[in-house]
Amino acid sequence: MTASNAISSRTARRGSPRASGASSSSTGDRFELGRSSGSLDPRIHAYRSDIADIALAGRIIAPHYARPLIRACGPHPTDLRDAPVDEGEAVSELLPGEEFAVLEYSGGRAWGYCVADHRVGYVEAIALTHPVEPTHIVCELSAPIHPEGAVASPELCRLPMGARLHGEERGPCLATEIGSVPLCYLRRSGEFESDPVAVAERLLRTPYRQGGRTARGIDCSGLAQLAFGLCGLPLPRESDQQGALGEAVPEGERLQRGDLVISGDHVALAVSNDLVIHVGLDTRQVTIEPLAAARQEGHNIRVRRLGVFV
Repeated sequence: MTASNAISSRTARRGSPRASGASSSSTGDRFELGRSSGSLDPRIHAYRSDIADIALAGRIIAPHYARPLIRACGPHPTDLRDAPVDEGEAVSELLPGEEFAVLEYSGGRAWGYCVADHRVGYVEAIALTHPVEPTHIVCELSAPIHPEGAVASPELCRLPMGARLHGEERGPCLATEIGSVPLCYLRRSGEFESDPVAVAERLLRTPYRQGGRTARGIDCSGLAQLAFGLCGLPLPRESDQQGALGEAVPEGERLQRGDLVISGDHVALAVSNDLVIHVGLDTRQVTIEPLAAARQEGHNIRVRRLGVFV
């Protein structure tokens, strides 16, 4: 069933991204999916042959439109997949506290998109919970959760870099509904770091995992997204989208720390004029290597400068 009010294409209106309500089905005329009034990227525009995000009502014809129902990832990261089965390819990873806009619940899966970068896909419905306004974000590789008021006790679990938390600062810890987290692992929401390369370096030796965004595994665009996100600059999820950001650096010009280095579908961050940090094409882990190591076979290297870091 759809996550919230599904309405016929004949009566569709644009809705708020935070709208919610009881599920229902349209009883109006049904239409086959028509052509859009502009170019739609299915990675960031939520539409299928049977249903579409109501925000697309003015651009595409669908049998049903659904208003997004905002949920959030619980205390454990969950894969975002391109199909509603475990065999589907992992295209991203939703981190604890990150919001997910649900357009449909079916078969134990939720279909919709990640609110932060609009990446469309399926997640396990059981992994989602009610959203809360985050007060802090994990800025280290991972952060331990201890029983409340007992930081000397064994940790309950760990939260990955980028996880969002809501809690109250009590002494050296943040008290949350799932336990206490030492503040030394956190930053307050709205307080950003200044060096995306330094953030990426905390993930050194993290293995490659397609769609990953945590220390258990990460891909090249996930590394760039995490690094810049903690510096207050949200990046899209895919490397080709990231490679369209900022301004092109002319060939031969010296690289600046934090420049995006693009080759084919691979992205890296410049550490200096000669070095990059990336998910190594040969090492299959986050590593610092010479600039030439970021070049994919058959592709030249190009550089994009985002203009906010030096």
